[in-house]
Amino acid sequence: MVKNVAIVSLSSGIVGESFVEFEKNIGIKRLEDFGLNVKFMPHALLGLEYIKEHPEKRALDLLDALRDPDIDMILCAIRGDDTYRLLPYLFENDELKEAVTDKIFLGFSDTTINHFMLHKVGMTTFYGQAFLPDVCELSTDMLPYTQGYFQELITTGTIHEITPSDVWYEERTEFSPEKVGTSTPSHPNKGFELLQGQATFSGKILGGCIDSMYDFFDGERYEDMPVLCKKYHLFPDAKDWEGRILLLETSEEKPSPEKYKKALEYLKSTGVFDAVSGVLVGKPQNEIYVDEYKKILVEVISNPNLPILFNVNIGHATPRCIIPFGVEAGVDANNQIIRFK
Repeated sequence: MVKNVAIVSLSSGIVGESFVEFEKNIGIKRLEDFGLNVKFMPHALLGLEYIKEHPEKRALDLLDALRDPDIDMILCAIRGDDTYRLLPYLFENDELKEAVTDKIFLGFSDTTINHFMLHKVGMTTFYGQAFLPDVCELSTDMLPYTQGYFQELITTGTIHEITPSDVWYEERTEFSPEKVGTSTPSHPNKGFELLQGQATFSGKILGGCIDSMYDFFDGERYEDMPVLCKKYHLFPDAKDWEGRILLLETSEEKPSPEKYKKALEYLKSTGVFDAVSGVLVGKPQNEIYVDEYKKILVEVISNPNLPILFNVNIGHATPRCIIPFGVEAGVDANNQIIRFK
């Protein structure tokens, strides 16, 4: 059972800005109501500009949280777009490898990069939620589906199975004190959708936000990101993907079908689709480009025998489940369930 949770800002430093203090306070109270002791790592609340300019301090917060025996769970504050800049401070002298311990790490979006970092040093992690987007939800409480998985994680230390949410919610577009206690429109959810392949498949899951994985290979956003990712060998070789399940989900940037196709082509060039046992795909936010993404997935992967399960409640669309990485998973599309050993 989790007692002590540390919050880190490994990407954006927005949690330290005064204009989100009301959200931060909502989240702290909720965590305390769950019986948790909350600790912000020393640099987590120093704001957008400081966090942007000091990747070495972000890396230090992660290392110190991993080393601290009193911390049971590391919770990422929010997403961002440049956590790759931590690479030299975590890998140049095996800093991350020497700091890794058995504790919960939870985050999503740009945190995809951190998940790959921790995978590289053999740590199992959890993908799908973060402090500001989920714990600090402006509704009267956390979204029920989201909260259910968060509470399971902090009370049992793992996730046993996931099933589809009954509904999905439109993206929240305004964050202000006036919106506290309000909900966004909801719609019926269709459940998991098998695009092709066998309905049952298994393997350890790895992956995350396809926008972040695109940046592994393309310097459009940051010219040095592909260089650093290659230098530190962050994206696993095809051999490491053998028998795994690849998780893909799209960000709030809602990549165009053209960019989505290019990202999949980058991934295909690594041999990942020849190695994995299946692909899980998160529901796109607001269901934007749903039909286009489905078509592109089938066309680019170009292997009708490889299972592709679409519309999983993971990633940027709400509500969100939590998926363990590095744990054997069994997918059963017919029975609409994914179980973890």
